[in-house]
Amino acid sequence: MADVLTAEAVRDELDGLAEWSGDPTGISRTVELGSFPAAVAVVDRVAEAAEELDHHPDIDIRWRTLTFRCVTHSSGGVTHRDVELARRIDEIVRSAR
Repeated sequence: MADVLTAEAVRDELDGLAEWSGDPTGISRTVELGSFPAAVAVVDRVAEAAEELDHHPDIDIRWRTLTFRCVTHSSGGVTHRDVELARRIDEIVRSAR
């Protein structure tokens, strides 16, 4: 089981994840894409990355707006695995714009 990050560690990690917010209970980011198909394509790419990392975000799809939430449920909070997944999501979103 991965160690849950402290509130201070989460704040430090969020400094490097500009559009993410949260606390030790979870981190999240909302993005808007140009169209519904573009949003779904991003979700598909995030799904592939999540499978590679064997770590999966919660994803809310609202037309062309996506909200990603990362938390290691088995550990009961945010771990380094969530931060790594958030970075991968950022890369995918950046390349889709």
